[in-house]
Amino acid sequence: MTDDAAKPRAGLTRRGLIGAGAAGGIALAAGGGFALGRAEASGDPTGEVVAFHGEHQAGITTPAQDRLHFASFDLTTDSVADLRTLLKEWTAASARMTKGEPAGTENGDPYLPPDDTGEAVGLGPADLTITIGFGPSLFDGRFGLASQRPDRLRPIPRLPADELDPKISDGDVCVQACANDPQVAFHAVRNLAKIAQGVAVMRWCQLGFGRTSRTGASQETPRNLMGFKDGTNNILNDDGGALEQFVWVGDEGPEWMRGGSYLVSRRIRMLIEPWDRTFLQEQEQTFGRMKESGAPIGGSEEKDEVDLGAIGPDGNPLIPADAHIRLASPELNGGERILRRGYSFTDGFDVTRGQLDAGLFFICFQRDPHKQFVRIQEKLGADDRLNEYILHTGSALFAVPGGVSEGGYVGQGLV
Repeated sequence: MTDDAAKPRAGLTRRGLIGAGAAGGIALAAGGGFALGRAEASGDPTGEVVAFHGEHQAGITTPAQDRLHFASFDLTTDSVADLRTLLKEWTAASARMTKGEPAGTENGDPYLPPDDTGEAVGLGPADLTITIGFGPSLFDGRFGLASQRPDRLRPIPRLPADELDPKISDGDVCVQACANDPQVAFHAVRNLAKIAQGVAVMRWCQLGFGRTSRTGASQETPRNLMGFKDGTNNILNDDGGALEQFVWVGDEGPEWMRGGSYLVSRRIRMLIEPWDRTFLQEQEQTFGRMKESGAPIGGSEEKDEVDLGAIGPDGNPLIPADAHIRLASPELNGGERILRRGYSFTDGFDVTRGQLDAGLFFICFQRDPHKQFVRIQEKLGADDRLNEYILHTGSALFAVPGGVSEGGYVGQGLV
């Protein structure tokens, strides 16, 4: 969305910032400040720290954690100095929180609000990663950045089967917080939103539970809310060649994007009740995989090679022409691949439909979103049998700059 006048700037969405049991207790440390506990036991996931600084931003190839809090913000200022200050403050707070420390350096004054909201006290870092990206609308002229917008950051066109709600789509800046504790992820976004007051407002956000893909080579493929293993052949963090070819931006774009990637998010509502009334064979033919084993139809193990040329005894392809696994395969999309990093979600009950509001918050990273994601989704949106059971209700695209060095800040080469 590039028309600034058309963008709603109404702050919180219907989901808001409340949920996921995030009203944790506050423990005062000596002097009125907070001290976040650090787990000491070796192997305890609450004690793990994922480095914030590095060549690439964390939260892309990091082994996918169990919980997500994703938020999109709109800027309420037209000052590039304000934007720069916000990014510096977000970077400093993120570096602290990923180590299990408070978001701010405490002032200790009992008559001022504390710098940290306190609900993550004692929970440890929990593998927290914070990833920050910039939407196409950030380059609409308000900040004098139009000449720095990469061509690949042009908005995603309307795709087949889209039923998008603009209130839960797009945005100037995004924050992806992933952790192995839901309250730690919530705490990260809450505190960045607190820091942004007066400069940016939250446009929409999404809580996620249960990763739906693996990015770590040692991780098992999880199941989505339809009960299927989906994304078995995802790009993994030990596949350096695939990451260079399909994920990391090289010298083809502006310098500030080198070593970065493009994030596409899609809120995909699953029509759970109709799916649950569908017989097993139809479910398996919809995905092109066996439900229990995860094997492609015609195989016996999950990681068996997908044989798109296999013919059944009736003379038809074993994997149907409109099966999800076939239409999403690199063979049918010019060899293109994406790195998937989605999460399941549930937002309660939709009283207008009389159904659960649940599904997949799809996230993927790639080097060229139009050549990769859009190309694949055009095929899926037009022909995928799965479309009978899903609705695409939200969509966004963000440019995620490369990593941050000590003393630097996210987007430094841009602003």
